Amino acid sequence: MPFPTQRGRRLRYTPAMRRLVRETRFTPAQLIHPLFVRPGKGEEIEIASMPGQYQLSIDRLLPRCEDALELGLGGIILFGIPESKDATGSDACSDDGIVQKAVREVKQHFPELLVITDLCMCEYTDHGHCGVLRDGDVDNDATLELLAGAALAQARAGADIIAPSDMMDGRVGHVRHALDGAGFTRMPILSYAAKYASSFYGPFRQAAESAPKQGDRRSYQMDAPNAREALKEVAMDIAEGADMVMVKPAMAYMDIIRRVKDRFDLPVFAYNVSGEYSMIKAAAANGWIDEKMVMMETLTGIFRAGADAVLTYHAPDAARVLKEESR
Repeated sequence: MPFPTQRGRRLRYTPAMRRLVRETRFTPAQLIHPLFVRPGKGEEIEIASMPGQYQLSIDRLLPRCEDALELGLGGIILFGIPESKDATGSDACSDDGIVQKAVREVKQHFPELLVITDLCMCEYTDHGHCGVLRDGDVDNDATLELLAGAALAQARAGADIIAPSDMMDGRVGHVRHALDGAGFTRMPILSYAAKYASSFYGPFRQAAESAPKQGDRRSYQMDAPNAREALKEVAMDIAEGADMVMVKPAMAYMDIIRRVKDRFDLPVFAYNVSGEYSMIKAAAANGWIDEKMVMMETLTGIFRAGADAVLTYHAPDAARVLKEESR
C-alpha cells in the first residue's frame, strides 16, 4: 500500500523500536581478535600505524586473552615476530617457535579460549615472502612442505584452528594430509581462500615486520578486480578439505563475501584488516568521524554481506559496545 497508509518511519521513531526490527545482528562470540606476539618479557610495543595495537611478549599477551574471555569474544588469532629470521622461516616449524610457545602458555592459563594460529611464512622469512624463494619467485611446491611442518608444530602446541593464509596452490590439501597423518584428524582448517593482493595490508606488515624485501606478492595473492576467480579458489580449498573459508580484506570485498556465502555451505569468515582499522582510527583522531559509530557500522556491513565471523582489531571495543547496548 502507498503512503499515507504505509509509513516506514513508524518503525524508526525510538531506539527500542529500531532494536526490535533490526535485521542484521552480531555478538561478541562472532568476533576474533588478532594479536601479535614477540620474544622477551614485559614487552608491549605500540604499533605506530595501528593505534591501540601492540607487539606483546607472552606475559603481556595473557591479560589480553583474559579480556577476550571476559568480553565473550569468539577467540584470538596469533601472529608471531620471531627472535631471528632466515630464508626458510625455520621458527615457524619449530616446537620452540614464538607462536608455539605462546599457544602453550595461553592454553595452560585459559584452556577454554579458542586459539587460531595463522599459517604463513612471511613473518618468519628474512626476505618477507610467504615461502621458499627460487630465482626471485616463491617455489610453490617446496613451500608446501614448510607449511605442513609449521601446521604440525602449531597443532602439537595446542592450537584449536589452523588458518593457512599464504595462497600457495594445494596448501590446504597438503596441510590436511599432514595433520591427518599425525593423528590431528579433528583439527579444523580455516582457509584464507580468497586473499587479495591488497594495499590495505600496509599497517599489518609494520606490525608483523613482514614486508617483502623485494618485489611483491601479486604472483600468489589474488588480483583485486577478480570475482569469479575468488569462487574458484574457495571451491578448490573446500575440495582439499577446508572446514571454513575466509575473504580478506573485508570492506572493499563485501560483494565477494556475499557471493561466497550464497555459493558455499560452509562458515564464511572475513578479515577486517589493518588498513581498514587504521583509517577509522586516523579519521577519529582528527575529529572527522565518530569512531564508535563508524566501527559498528562497518562491522554491521561486513556481517550483512554474509560473514559468519569477523577477524577484527576492533573486537574488544566492539564487544564492549554490544554489552552496553544489551543492558
